Amino acid sequence: MKSNFLGLRTAIYKVSNLEEAKNWYSRVFDTQAYFDEPFYVGFSIKGFELGLLPEDGPSPEKGDSVLTYWGVDDVESCYAQLLTLGATEHEAPQNVGGDIVVATVKDPWNNILGIIFNPTFSIDSD
Repeated sequence: MKSNFLGLRTAIYKVSNLEEAKNWYSRVFDTQAYFDEPFYVGFSIKGFELGLLPEDGPSPEKGDSVLTYWGVDDVESCYAQLLTLGATEHEAPQNVGGDIVVATVKDPWNNILGIIFNPTFSIDSD
């Protein structure tokens, strides 16, 4: 049976200050938003969507139940750069098997931003 799922398309982070978050994520990913409206800011990151949504009220408690990892070539240096840009430590870089290394930080709005180096990962077009 063929799956109806086409793969991951969008990761959304809710933020209390959309303008500040847009500027922060522009620096993190070294790109500008392609869609910029008061209700949504969208970035195209190597064919995947990173979206920012304004929070409706005071920042809710954000859990660790869903993690999104963005692929990088060097987790250690990217992790250090994220901390320099104002992220806070969540989980330090660690090898999770083979050559796979992951780490997570919290952005200034308390969202978890994951990074991963996985040399065996490839995008399947099926």
